[in-house]
Amino acid sequence: MARIDPHINFNGNAEEAFTFYKSVFGGEFTSLVRMKDISTAEHPVAEEDIDKIMHIALSIGPNLLMGNDVPSFLGKTNENENRSKISVFAESKQEADKIFNGLSAGGSVEYPIGDSPWGSYFGMFRDKYGIEWMVDFNPAAKG
Repeated sequence: MARIDPHINFNGNAEEAFTFYKSVFGGEFTSLVRMKDISTAEHPVAEEDIDKIMHIALSIGPNLLMGNDVPSFLGKTNENENRSKISVFAESKQEADKIFNGLSAGGSVEYPIGDSPWGSYFGMFRDKYGIEWMVDFNPAAKG
């Protein structure tokens, strides 16, 4: 079956955001490439972009959360747009609470975590970096 690995654009704080995500999920960075690492004489990187992240990936179980900083020549990404949400399926209520409380710290909760009308334990929020998340634990799906 196919695997979905989300990729997120940032305005210069990708490394900070991914360090935060790593503090919540654990895992390891499988890639961290700065813009200066890809600069060549033919394709130089602007001075204001050299320390920005070209590509970063964090392993979370069998999946990757990936991201980058947007180079200045492309302008800023709109951090207040209605982005697609990243869904996290926890293996227990305790894990759901840990992830929800960790990632939502400093952000804004749209739907507090708790028992949902459809039978799962669910919450939804925008983290302090503007990324939208849904955390779900469905006890009926435990097998």
